[in-house]
Amino acid sequence: MIRRYVVVSVLVLCLAPNLSPTYAGAPEHTNEAGWKLYTNARFGFSIRYPEDWRLGNPMPDGVGVMLHPPIEQSLVAVSGHMNVLSGNSPEGRQTLEEFASAHHRIITDVYSKKQVTLRWQPDQERSLSGFPVKELIFTYKDDKQSEIIEHHIFSLGRNEGRGIRVKVPRSAEEQVMSTIRKMLETYQPGRDQNAVSPLMPKQ
Repeated sequence: MIRRYVVVSVLVLCLAPNLSPTYAGAPEHTNEAGWKLYTNARFGFSIRYPEDWRLGNPMPDGVGVMLHPPIEQSLVAVSGHMNVLSGNSPEGRQTLEEFASAHHRIITDVYSKKQVTLRWQPDQERSLSGFPVKELIFTYKDDKQSEIIEHHIFSLGRNEGRGIRVKVPRSAEEQVMSTIRKMLETYQPGRDQNAVSPLMPKQ
């Protein structure tokens, strides 16, 4: 039940594009073609994003922020989370495979309740700042019958995880994802995701 609540609460936030925008503080400018820098105060991770992307809705408890590309129906959520749930890793916490499996199950359940059918693509294995990454990709039709694609990219240490979720019209996927790939090259994870969690003492 706790696992379901934690995952669903993060996912629902990034899947709700109609939240009214609020600003998450003044971002610093970078020297890279006018890109700005977002740094998360809670988890310490940082990422650069294009100047014409709007910095919008901060997530509850300071876990991350919403970014809005200048493309209708698009949304990018950048966040961190604690890995304190029981699993099969050597430390007794969730593994990346377990997190991905739960992600598949819960996302499918959330959309099925909206009577929306998902079409999953094969998971992709990548790397982000030295951590193994899973990239989950799925498409669906929105209420206007436009095809939408989502990329959910996440890493998971023994203590913390990091996630980047992208929602974009299928027709603009390559345009947005080419920018996302450049953004990921600037990504810094902040503090050690493998550090011992204060919420789950080392066994």
